[in-house]
Amino acid sequence: MQPTTPAPRFAFGPRNYRLMWLGLAVLAVGFITMMLDGADYGEGFLGLTLGPILLFVGFVIEFAAILVRSNPGEEVPVAPAPTPLAEAAQPLTQPVASAPAPTAPVPPRPAKPAYKRPG
Repeated sequence: MQPTTPAPRFAFGPRNYRLMWLGLAVLAVGFITMMLDGADYGEGFLGLTLGPILLFVGFVIEFAAILVRSNPGEEVPVAPAPTPLAEAAQPLTQPVASAPAPTAPVPPRPAKPAYKRPG
């Protein structure tokens, strides 16, 4: 009998994808709103105020789509952090061997140049 492997978990769930599509739709509406401004060079209310506000809201929705958990009730497992006091209280199981005296590292020899200088 083969051991069962858990099903792969994806970071995005249906809720994340709905938020992502909503954000993309709001971004598209913001860009289209900026294009539809009838004033010269887009300097009217639609091009300077409403369009950028819609773009900002669309980007906020996109960030929320990335950051929101797909299952809010599901807890993320967290590894317990070791405490310094618990580590210090544990007795040593092996005796500490004396290490050999450290030696100074020897610098490498300079390499010969691969070319000759014209001279």
